[in-house]
Amino acid sequence: MADASRIALILLAAGRSNRFGDEDKLSANLDGLPLGLHAARTLAGIEFLARIAVLGEGAPVPSGFESVINSEPERGMSHSLSLGMAAARAYQPQAVLVALADMPRISEAHIRHLIAAAGKRHAIVASSESDTAMPPALFGAAHFDALETQSGDRGARALLRSARLVQAAPGELIDIDTPDDLARLPRA
Repeated sequence: MADASRIALILLAAGRSNRFGDEDKLSANLDGLPLGLHAARTLAGIEFLARIAVLGEGAPVPSGFESVINSEPERGMSHSLSLGMAAARAYQPQAVLVALADMPRISEAHIRHLIAAAGKRHAIVASSESDTAMPPALFGAAHFDALETQSGDRGARALLRSARLVQAAPGELIDIDTPDDLARLPRA
């Protein structure tokens, strides 16, 4: 499965960002660009079978992505994941790679390591900076039904417990949840 051209990318970018306050987190400035575009630009450099961005209503569509609108972000991350999976299935991928738009420091090299580590069609491969599985994560086709039927704001966390881990570089998996997280993020 080490071929990105058989993998559909699902970029989750439709959260409510409650911990960020009144400002739209993904529109917040980071190094002269909206926070939400950093991950999208990195992922656009990989030749995926499809690039799907699950967005909130009115959000700009990242270049090179197909958009799916989540008009019910209050239903949690799992709803966004389900919407992304429904769109991805149309491409008949061997796997999906799930990434979060609020992780601006992921690298193309790390994503390629995840893909190379997948090996088997049924694999789950997740990122880690220690021993904790987290996105970006790759899920083989055997897990598509489970991804599409998750509920709440936990995403695919239960599925990640059985993931093979691929270590990321220190600081690469920083997830921006609050204005303080953004302020503490080292500039590129």
